[in-house]
Formats: sequence, C-alpha cells, structure tokens
Amino acid sequence: MSDVVLHLWHSDQLALASVRGELAPAMPSHPGEVDELAGARIDADRGQRSGAEVHAAWRTTAETLRRELAACDPSARLQWVAGDLAARTLATTRLAECWIHTNDIEDTEPTDRLVHVARLAHRTLPYAFSREGRSLWGAVRFELTAPSGAAWVFGDDDAPTVISGDGVELVRVASRRVPPSATSLRGTGPDADAVLELVRTWA
Repeated sequence: MSDVVLHLWHSDQLALASVRGELAPAMPSHPGEVDELAGARIDADRGQRSGAEVHAAWRTTAETLRRELAACDPSARLQWVAGDLAARTLATTRLAECWIHTNDIEDTEPTDRLVHVARLAHRTLPYAFSREGRSLWGAVRFELTAPSGAAWVFGDDDAPTVISGDGVELVRVASRRVPPSATSLRGTGPDADAVLELVRTWA
C-alpha cells in the first residue's frame, strides 16, 4: 500500500512541477523508460518514511496541485512526459490515476465524476494507437452508461466503430485493470477490437 501512495506522491510532484513550468522538457518518451524511472524512485524512497508520513506528504502535494490546477487557464499548454497537453487534460489524468490506484488498495463506489476519465480515454485514442505504431481506420463513438444510469456519449453519430456498455467497465479496461473479455462491453466496426485492446488513460 505504501508503494502505491509513494507512486501517487511522486507523480503528483511531477504534475506540480509541470503546472509551475519547472518540468524538464527532455522527459523520457518510451513507455518502458517512464515505468522504469517510476519504479526506481519508489525503490529509492521505500522505507525512508513511515506509512503515515508518506500519506501526509501525498495529501499535502495533492491539495497544492489541486489548488494550482484550479487557478490555471484550462486550455494552457503544460509540459508532460508525452509532450505538452492542456491543463484540463493534466487534471483529468491525475483524477484517473488517483482513482485507479485507490481501487488497487480497496474497492470504492464509482460516481459520475468518472465521466471525465471516460472522455479522456476517448479523446486520447489516436495517442494510444500511435504509442503502439498503429493507426485508427476511422472515427470511434463511445455509448456508455454512467453509474447513475445517465448516458455518456462521445464521438460522431456516423462513426464506423462504436463501443457500448458500462462506463465504469470502460474506465477499468482503459486503466488496464481488467481485460475487455471480462466485461460486458461490446464493440462493432473495423477498429472495435483494437480500441478495446489499446484504450488507455495515462501517458
């Protein structure tokens, strides 16, 4: 559990540096390098603080990040590990990662706030495909159901590929916490299988 919170703290520190314009522009772009660096930071910090101290440090950084992101122009471009992105998008990636790792520790009740994460997964499909050296055949539409029963719909009516089903399941698939085959998600169209394989919520 402490390692999970350490990772959240480290990644929130990077996000805070991004908001402040202090993140080095030459960040690693290969997925393996990013993961290796994250693991190395955890190895270096493991055991240096008590669990309570790690939790307190993360909560302080997370609150500072929340406050400074709220003060940003949502469309401001910020440096991140995969290039620059909008402040709004960076905030959504932090929401996604916090939710993912919170559920790594203990199951939580999903809420309709996950709409932001589902939208992120849809908007970043071209990036997800490009990371694997693949291309989308055409546009993709998500037709999802929120925890409240509301509809989450992203994409054009005439998109050739449609992914439909439970919105929380889509977010879990995009978080790589469950395989598509373990969900009730359905896909039709030329990119359906590839979308469910490659969709992601992180850089």
